[in-house]
Amino acid sequence: MSSTQASAEEIRKVVNRLKRARGQLSAVIDAMEDEADCRDVVLQLAAVGKAIDRAGFTVISTALRNCVTDAEQGRAAEDDGAPTVAELEKLFLTLA
Repeated sequence: MSSTQASAEEIRKVVNRLKRARGQLSAVIDAMEDEADCRDVVLQLAAVGKAIDRAGFTVISTALRNCVTDAEQGRAAEDDGAPTVAELEKLFLTLA
């Protein structure tokens, strides 16, 4: 997701979400090293996975919005190297 494809605010939100996921993953690693209860570890892992998935979906939805906007304005996605709708659909499905 380049700056031409997403606003600085959208990028900031995704980066913040990924930083939170990184913090959650560190907590999972610490819990494993401290031999924490498996239920706590699994819950933390689920939170990490959800945060990463949401970041991925945000990246894809931003790209889709930009593709639609470009198409409405008569610009082809291929003109700037942006992914096509078919490529975005494939990326979306990799997260599902």
